[in-house]
This record gives sequence, structure tokens and C-alpha cells, in this order.
Amino acid sequence: MSDLSKATEVAEYLAKALADEPDAVSVAVNTEGDTPQIDVTVAQGDLGRVIGKRGRVANAFRTVVRAAAHQDGSSVDVEFDS
Repeated sequence: MSDLSKATEVAEYLAKALADEPDAVSVAVNTEGDTPQIDVTVAQGDLGRVIGKRGRVANAFRTVVRAAAHQDGSSVDVEFDS
């Protein structure tokens, strides 16, 4: 499996930029499946900001993180939680 350091850094940067409480943001890599997953956890009040109306922000977030993962030589899924 390839290194996901760039994708993880991009996910953390984006989540902290979107959140009102950037100190509450945590990003973890879960490799227990067919495709590695980046779990982004934010404060309860920030979940709506990170997902956006109709999931538009979340979809853009996933697109950028997947592009970074592609540069790492891997594919990745992104999940959000509070």
C-alpha cells in the first residue's frame, strides 16, 4: 500500500480551514478495508460547514483529497464525523 501522507495533510488543512473550531479537528487513516479511508472528525457545530448544502463542500473536499492521494500513488475514501 502506498503512503497517504500528502492526502492526510490536505484533508487536515481543508478541515481546519473550514471549521470554526480548528483545534477540534482530527484526521485518521483507516486501512482496514479494500480502500484506505481518511476519517475526518470535527466539532458538532462544524459538521454542517464541512458537509455544506446538499453535500457540495464535502464532494469538493473528497475530490481534492483524492487528487492528493493520486499523487501519493493510492486511492482513498473520505468520511466525516463529529
